Amino acid sequence: MTSAESDPPSRAPEPNVETPLLRKSTDSSSSIAPSQIFPLHRTLEDDVLPETAVVGRTLHWSSAFIIIISRVIGSGIFATPGAIASSVGSIGLSLTLWVVGAAISWCGLAVNLEYGCMLPRSGGDKVYLEFTYRRPRFLASTLVAVHAVVLGFTASNCIVFGEYTLFAVGKDPAEHRSEVRFLAVSVMIAITVIHGCFLRAGILIQNILGWIKLALVGFMVIASAFVVATSYRPSPAASDILNPAPSHFNTFPSWSSIWEGSVWNWGIISTALFKVFYSYSGLQNANNVVNEIINPVRTLKTAATTALAVSCAVYFLVNVAYFLVVPLEEIKESGELIAALFFERLFGRTGGAWFLSLAVVVSAAGNVMVVTFALARLNQEIARQGFLPFGGVLSSTKPFGAPLGGLIVHLIPSLIVICIPAKNIYSFILDVEGYPGQFFSLATSFGLIWLRWERPDLKRPYKAFLPAVYFRIALSIALIFAPFVPREGKSGGAHLFRVSYALVGISVLLFGVFYWLFWTVLLPRWGGYRLEEVAGVLDDGTTVTKLVKVPQDSG
Repeated sequence: MTSAESDPPSRAPEPNVETPLLRKSTDSSSSIAPSQIFPLHRTLEDDVLPETAVVGRTLHWSSAFIIIISRVIGSGIFATPGAIASSVGSIGLSLTLWVVGAAISWCGLAVNLEYGCMLPRSGGDKVYLEFTYRRPRFLASTLVAVHAVVLGFTASNCIVFGEYTLFAVGKDPAEHRSEVRFLAVSVMIAITVIHGCFLRAGILIQNILGWIKLALVGFMVIASAFVVATSYRPSPAASDILNPAPSHFNTFPSWSSIWEGSVWNWGIISTALFKVFYSYSGLQNANNVVNEIINPVRTLKTAATTALAVSCAVYFLVNVAYFLVVPLEEIKESGELIAALFFERLFGRTGGAWFLSLAVVVSAAGNVMVVTFALARLNQEIARQGFLPFGGVLSSTKPFGAPLGGLIVHLIPSLIVICIPAKNIYSFILDVEGYPGQFFSLATSFGLIWLRWERPDLKRPYKAFLPAVYFRIALSIALIFAPFVPREGKSGGAHLFRVSYALVGISVLLFGVFYWLFWTVLLPRWGGYRLEEVAGVLDDGTTVTKLVKVPQDSG
């Protein structure tokens, strides 16, 4: 079946009759004479039309799958299970959260699939929120833009890449923080250059890293099952004489004992769920690059669903492998080093360090590549709508046929966060990145229900199960308030420290609201003008929207 048979036509939307101006422009800040200004009245039907990126549709099903699965399965599987088990206290509750996290993630995925198939355009939440919430004017766009620029960084996996690269050469990352940051900065810059200057090579590299990552995770599961079943022990040469292998491995405990020590506090469970959600986050990653996907509707539906099933199986089996090989008490004390204990007990100190470093470095690099690839497209869409300075430059695909401007917008905050001289910043970054997303999840879920009522005529190749949407709404509200639930035995100062990630996330969103109020309401009122949208086409063929100041008395 061809693309034309399975999906809406792949073409950029033509300006409608209410949009008489389509002018060439290479600089979003260039002045326009009042006589040249024609307001751009977008209609729902125009936004529903698919749009092909200037670089063309180059992503097949396998590439879209890797963009999703490599974003979902990052370095978190080598770090977060220990922190989750430590906080919730038991094997049973820990494993349950990973399965529950997959089920809940499906609720969010269903919402994104309905939006993505109904509005097959790059940009993800930006497109969906703009389409749904057109009043107050520019508010949704501004919030997405602020969130993408301020919190749309890729720092955690760059830091992990640097730490485990040093670990592989026998250095203690804790004692060489400057070298960790140097390596993190280097990989971030290198990936930006690859994606910005060598588009097809970058796609090929991230595909290869994604499949290697899946192979390594599969090897972990098979190896743990093998050693437990056969009582295999590494040789003294492999395990080091001074650090011999354990005399025995675990057998999986009984049903009743796996729940011993469970902590049933919603504040603690919600924090653990944030880490689980972060591990599943990225299922909507392909929604940001729909303009470049072949057969976008069909690919979104199948690739995203397959990625969720695969990631759930991988997370569950890897956690079981950890619990079989490493005692629970050691896991609780391991913090983010659970994978180090796992590989050391399997292959000894030397072999374990090598396998661990290989697995984490490949996973982290692959994750950074696909996140950078997708978020650069989101930044490009934000720039195309006129919500970033120098929008024409940042929207263009010149000079290498790739969104280099969007990559640079993503690079700058990433480098800033990487260079923050703080210890144990990994977990804090996970929480700060995840918390504001609950507000957008809430908005898109409400919006989906509203569109079902208000616009039943829209074509929906995929329809979300409404009870799942309602559940997502309830959960998003619960997770928004969860950090502020008091915890037993915690003083006021300790509790304030634990909710700091929520306060930072809320502060970013409030900054977006105040910025919108100042930029689109107060300044136009004081200056006696209004903001209007003007359509334009760059020299490379990229369509853009320019925001221009129109005097109030100009009609």
